This record gives sequence, structure tokens and C-alpha cells, in this order.
Amino acid sequence: MNLYVCMISLKQDAKALPFSAALEAWMSHLQAKGAIGAWSLSRRKLNLAADCYRDFLLQIEVEGLTQLDKAFGVVSHPDDDVEHLHMRVHDMIDTMEFALYRPFPDPERAERVALL
Repeated sequence: MNLYVCMISLKQDAKALPFSAALEAWMSHLQAKGAIGAWSLSRRKLNLAADCYRDFLLQIEVEGLTQLDKAFGVVSHPDDDVEHLHMRVHDMIDTMEFALYRPFPDPERAERVALL
């Protein structure tokens, strides 16, 4: 399982609860399409973080690059529902930074270490 991680800051006029509701609808749609696994949204507490961290942390589980590619495919070939759900979330975001993480040591690396 890989983690696609997004640090998000909202636009000045965007509200946290409507953002959360819009994200829930969007992530549920992606899950129903089999494009992502589990996901979670966290919010910074007590404004306790270094400047490089954003207000929200979104973590999305994907089985691998094939499933992540499927998620990007859903976004890049939108129907009316996809476009509406995606834009409701996207229109509230000011800044987003993302990364892809994998378990470590991964199974392949663990096997190589075991053979030594």
C-alpha cells in the first residue's frame, strides 16, 4: 500500500466544513470507482507546525502506481459528475503540495536483506 499525501491550504474565503464535505463526496466517488483505497483528512491543531506545513493533511491509500494512474485518469476524463465533484474541492484550495510514500522496507528490499 502506498500513501499519496497532500498538504493543503484553503483560499481566504473558503470554509473548513464545506471543504471537508466536498472532499468527502469527491473521495467517496473515487473509492466507488476503485481508483483509491482508504483516505483520511486531518487538520493542524493549535496552529502548531513549522511554516512549511499546511493547514490540512490528506492521506490517500493506493495499491500502487496502477491504481494511482486510474485515479488521475478519472480526473483527466471527466463526466459532468466528476467535473462537479472535483471543482467543488479544487475551487477552495489555495496551495497544495503532495508526495507519494511507500512502506519501508518494502517487500522486495526486505527479501534482499534476508538473503544476505
